[in-house]
Amino acid sequence: MADMVRAAVQVGPRKIEIRELPRPKIGPDDGLLRVEANGICGSDVEIYKGHMRGDGGPFVPGHEPLGIVEEVGERAAQRWNVQPGDRVALEVIVPCRSCHNCLTGRYQSCPNRKYGHGVTPLDVEPGLWGGLAEYLYLTPGAVLHKVDASLPAELAAMFNPLGAGVRWAVHLGGAGLGDTVLVLGAGQRGIASVIAAKAAGAGTVIVTGLESDAHKLALAKEFGADHTVVVDGDGGVDVVERVREITDGAMADVVLELTPMATQPVTDALLAARHGGRVVLAGLKGNRDVPLKTDLIINRALSVAGAFGVDARAYAEAIAIIESRRFPLEKLHTHTFGLEDTALAIQTLAGEVPGSQAVHVSVHPNS
Repeated sequence: MADMVRAAVQVGPRKIEIRELPRPKIGPDDGLLRVEANGICGSDVEIYKGHMRGDGGPFVPGHEPLGIVEEVGERAAQRWNVQPGDRVALEVIVPCRSCHNCLTGRYQSCPNRKYGHGVTPLDVEPGLWGGLAEYLYLTPGAVLHKVDASLPAELAAMFNPLGAGVRWAVHLGGAGLGDTVLVLGAGQRGIASVIAAKAAGAGTVIVTGLESDAHKLALAKEFGADHTVVVDGDGGVDVVERVREITDGAMADVVLELTPMATQPVTDALLAARHGGRVVLAGLKGNRDVPLKTDLIINRALSVAGAFGVDARAYAEAIAIIESRRFPLEKLHTHTFGLEDTALAIQTLAGEVPGSQAVHVSVHPNS
């Protein structure tokens, strides 16, 4: 058994080093995960560029880890209902499990959470908090979900983006039978929202994207989108007017604003929703100021929800969708990288590699 673990460590904006870190000693309450795959998402891109997280010191990135339980303490095995050899997916948040919020099901609001997968500094022992490493430390408060071991790792690793689609479109947006759903943004979570909305019975799904997103918009249609709208370039159209045209003036029952950094789509979301409609804001803007006319919300009787991550219910439903094999999710996965190419994996998802046309990208540290 090796005493050291190879890990990708981000030491600054656009600076990732492959280092060896001590393998954690496991006691009765914790465990160790052998990482099979870790999905890369837009947040990883923004963190890599230095737009998020700030100067929190070096850390092991990767907040979408999937792997095999390598070691587990006796009490931890009972708490998580796992044993060595089980395949599990990890949530980002590590709650305390004992405060009022945790005990009443609102563990994402836990005021005592100190750690999180893919964001905790290296100097917080034992350092292996992210999925971009051969092994990841399973702290006693970690939230685990069992996953079918027969699934290809790159598909099973989609639990996080698909979980976001389920939570944002269905749980927060309330998308249901016959609803018209507008998805602003054609990234992996936008397409995941299409899948979730269609699985919930949505009638018409509209997805927007940029001219450079042509391959993603085509995929959105394959997964059930009824209309796609390009919002820039020579063929770009006004999204609000296009929604009005598609719906004969009825507008959208549910609008999901998922675009990164751009501020105009927030206003578009409010204008494209019907009177009494539901708007979910999930696209981070890097703390930029967003021009907001609150009269739009009041006069249109809109319900607006902020989407903070994914919870256990959404993860469980997303994993069930993946395990059902109902959707050809393999079409979403475009790139697989080894640990040494972690920076390239992030750059590929960011669109910085010419001709890459990335949608879902994963790093497989032990491959």
